[in-house]
Amino acid sequence: MRVVVVGGTGNVGTSVVSALVADRNVTSVVGLARRLPDWRPPKTTWHAVDVTTGDLAPYLAGADAVVHLAWLFQPTRDPVTTWRANVLGSSRVFEAVAEQNVPVLVHASSVGAYSSGPKDRPVGEDWPTHGWPGAAYGREKAYVERLLDVFERDHRDIRVVRLRPGFIFKREAATEQRRLFGGPLVPNRLIRPELIPFVPDTPGLRFQAVHADDIGEAYRLAVTRPVSGAFNIAADPVIDPPVLAELLGARLVPVSGWALRSVAAAAWHLHLVPASPGLVDLVLRMPIMDATRARSELGWRPRHTAVDALGELLEGLRASAGMDTPPLSPETGGPARLREVKTGVGTWP
Repeated sequence: MRVVVVGGTGNVGTSVVSALVADRNVTSVVGLARRLPDWRPPKTTWHAVDVTTGDLAPYLAGADAVVHLAWLFQPTRDPVTTWRANVLGSSRVFEAVAEQNVPVLVHASSVGAYSSGPKDRPVGEDWPTHGWPGAAYGREKAYVERLLDVFERDHRDIRVVRLRPGFIFKREAATEQRRLFGGPLVPNRLIRPELIPFVPDTPGLRFQAVHADDIGEAYRLAVTRPVSGAFNIAADPVIDPPVLAELLGARLVPVSGWALRSVAAAAWHLHLVPASPGLVDLVLRMPIMDATRARSELGWRPRHTAVDALGELLEGLRASAGMDTPPLSPETGGPARLREVKTGVGTWP
């Protein structure tokens, strides 16, 4: 089996490639990325291509499956650029899959594609996927879901799978996630339990997480098993303020959603952080997912708890962990993070 992974060098992509090359039924993996990595896993060849402008056909020709992971989180202050990469780029990938008659397409959707939902009970894959309009991430993930609806209608001979995971963490992605969401001013060595005084006890601050290696296994199963449709992917337990407080050894302090968003908005407008305040709204509104279908039909079983995954991220932040790929490398931000600062917090792709 020849599998093409579009966007194989990031947090998810590196775990997906690792899971695929470990499968004896996968004979080769073709990794596509904007920037070539130094990481060289077995059975894998890399090609530099931009999904917004590059010719994808030569790389997809003869593929048995395509896994589409490429997604641009930055620049958050330029939604036209992220829309072009994420929505139009996804459309170009889907068109290339159809043109090259690839029989399997596995797409990286997200809990962020879901409409606002309950926090006190889990929802299934039939929950509406209209996103949260105040966050570019939610708008783009939801729109790509509509593109896939049309794609499935027009190409019934192609098996389409959509994975909708919660937050995805691993140690090696810590530097990337600090850069994307925390920015250059976050001091890694101060991210330790004894130095974090409190956790905001905010209504609605409940979310799900999964280890990147476990999501990599979910993608491998989606590629190799005869399944189709959407699958929620999340490990237990649900992360909420008490779980965070226990993990960090911090106390809980009541903070309203309005106050939490106001702090995030102030930091955003002052260019102190790259994450927009719309992401706070998205997290407070996204539903809790039921991952039963992934376990029963996909055969997926996470090896890590959500707390394990989050704990790895925190440990990775303290150690400035990374990998030899441009998205994950600690060197990407430049010496002393100067490249991040010079290009503007939240303006650098």
